[in-house]
Amino acid sequence: MAEVMSPVVSERIWALPVSGASVKFLQYLLYRSDFGGQLPIRQKDMAREFRVTPQAVSNLIAPLCELNIVLRPRNEDGRKSNSYRLHPLAAKYASPEDMEASFRKAIASIKAGDLPTLKLPAYAAVPPAADGRPDLHVA
Repeated sequence: MAEVMSPVVSERIWALPVSGASVKFLQYLLYRSDFGGQLPIRQKDMAREFRVTPQAVSNLIAPLCELNIVLRPRNEDGRKSNSYRLHPLAAKYASPEDMEASFRKAIASIKAGDLPTLKLPAYAAVPPAADGRPDLHVA
C-alpha cells in the first residue's frame, strides 16, 4: 500500500510564507520522517545528508517551526528538546485510515490546548504582487 500525504500542507505548499529553500527542506523532512511525523534523525545528520551546515539547517527549519509545521517538543524540565517532529496535520501516513485517526486525535489535542495549531495563510489564491500586478515570467 502506498503512503498518504496530508493534504493540509502538501496541497497548499505554494502558499507557505517561507523561502523556496525552506519548502525544499520541508520536502526532505517529509521524506526522512516516520509515518505520523516523527523525525528519527539528529540535526547534524540532517546537515550531512542535505549537504549544508548545521547552522543552515537551523535557518531552514526556523520558519517551518514558526508556522508549527515542524514541532520541537519540550523535555520534562520544560526546555525545548533537540528533537523535531512534523505536526500531525502535516505528516505522511501509511494509509488513509491512519491519517484520519491521527487527524481526529490532533484536532482533539488542539482543542484541549495540548498541540499548537498550524499557522497557515488563510487566502485561497496567490496574493497579488506589491504593485497589484502579478510578476509573471516565461520559463
